[in-house]
Amino acid sequence: MALMNMVSALNSALDNEMEADQSVVVLGEDVGRDGGVFRVTEGLFDRFGDQRVIDTPLAEGAIAGMAIGMALNGLRPVAEVQFMGFSYLTLNQMISHASRLRNRSRGRFTVPMVLRMPYGAGVKALEHHSESTESLYVQIPGLKVVVPSTPREAKGLLIASIRDPDPVVFLEPTRSYRLMKEEVEENAFSIPLSAARVVQPGKDVTIVGWGAMMPLVQKAAEAAGSEGVSCEVIDLRTLSPMDSGTVVESVKRTGRCVVVQEAPRTCGVAAELVARINEEALLSLEAPVERVTAPDVIVPLPQGEKYYYLNANRVYRAVKKVAEF
Repeated sequence: MALMNMVSALNSALDNEMEADQSVVVLGEDVGRDGGVFRVTEGLFDRFGDQRVIDTPLAEGAIAGMAIGMALNGLRPVAEVQFMGFSYLTLNQMISHASRLRNRSRGRFTVPMVLRMPYGAGVKALEHHSESTESLYVQIPGLKVVVPSTPREAKGLLIASIRDPDPVVFLEPTRSYRLMKEEVEENAFSIPLSAARVVQPGKDVTIVGWGAMMPLVQKAAEAAGSEGVSCEVIDLRTLSPMDSGTVVESVKRTGRCVVVQEAPRTCGVAAELVARINEEALLSLEAPVERVTAPDVIVPLPQGEKYYYLNANRVYRAVKKVAEF
């Protein structure tokens, strides 16, 4: 075991998989000698060479297209886009080809690729560097969408994503890159995709989050717990396919639920999750499900970010609201 932050855990995952499997390659802008914009790929160029760690032009659509071609020809590419706000240039490739080649070829071809990108606000970045538009990818059938919340989760989920036979969009919460450290296995291990994690059991309120929201959720749960409200905390981990079954079973026991997402409110993943709770656990509810989200506005520039970004107190107030309904 070694003490790692999320950046070093992701680097360790890539190193393990490239060492074990010659078909795993890394490509993207500045991922080679520079080690990537956040240094996730640092050292891989020296270790594995320019045939497996490939610097690309500033062309996100081409990066995704190259990764699809590599995957169809027997490689397992891990492509990096520097920020989620730049990833929209990959959508044509991901929607029109990566997500549907298995279906188009009636199973003759699959696309085992990972499209990695930092996402989210909380670090006072520039315009286009703080996007949280995960619902764009969640709504594309054929893509898996994965969001880790801790260093160990990041390593295990990235390894599982690289080994997956189908395309995975891997969203790395920028705020969490260097926020915390924890003990992580140095050897390779994987965490199953599409399985939510119960972070802590509870009996009064279910709180669901993912990615950079988890530290806020846990802080709010701790505050509510000090006042006698027992919270069950669930990390969704994979947004598509979504393990809503774990959430529904929890809500059937607690009768109350708060869903926390960093993204703007309208048509987000939280809305989908609330719809599923209403479909499958409506008669168990003791209070309307509460959503805690960002407002439906463009992420402000650094000076205004503190008025936009969620905090633990907002989550705590939502928990109190459903608990006292």
